[in-house]
Amino acid sequence: MDSTSLNPKGKFGTAPVFLTAISTILGAIMFLRFGYSVGQVGVYGTIAIIVIGHLVTIPTAMALAEIATNQKVEGGGEYFIISRSFGLTIGAAIGIALYLSQAISVAFYLIAFTEAFEPVLPLINSYLPFEINKMIIGIISVVLLSWLMLTKGASSGMILLYIVVAILSLSLIMFFAGGPIDGFTKPDAFHLNKENNDFFFIFAIVFPAFTGMTAGVGLSGDLKNPKVSIP
Repeated sequence: MDSTSLNPKGKFGTAPVFLTAISTILGAIMFLRFGYSVGQVGVYGTIAIIVIGHLVTIPTAMALAEIATNQKVEGGGEYFIISRSFGLTIGAAIGIALYLSQAISVAFYLIAFTEAFEPVLPLINSYLPFEINKMIIGIISVVLLSWLMLTKGASSGMILLYIVVAILSLSLIMFFAGGPIDGFTKPDAFHLNKENNDFFFIFAIVFPAFTGMTAGVGLSGDLKNPKVSIP
């Protein structure tokens, strides 16, 4: 193994990279928006969205793997790779966009987290002397996450990552172990709803789920050997 590719400050191996990407791909969009996609453009339309998404992300993943194996990758993730490949000018422009996207994505993840409670809110409120809504859940979540990061540090995120992946795995097992839903026929399941939203509008909503494969690259500064772990 080339010692020049090793990061003396790194403490993570390949598992966190893989689990971070998986938890992002199998995240809020898959659980909360794929059903909406099927309802709007049908099963065939959703399959087409998946195929188009993979046509974009698979070459990107292969390019990341090639670059990561041909040069030393330090902290900065995608910004470091882009700036060292295309120059600091392009790297800075894309780096600002990446920074803003990460900041905005936190808000979207919190919105999705609170939206997941919507079906059980009536049941929860029936046991409470006061009524709570999605906004209250979001505020509590922000306070708890901020406290966790300030007191425990980013290392606690790895513990939460393993918990999240375990919950996702259990959810997928329960999904495939369950039976079919009654009340839906083949024409309804494959019907294209043209009255509300078109194909590309739904594609724009679902596509961010496919970009989750780059989430693990952001750990480049904490990896023992990024040249091995990222690909």
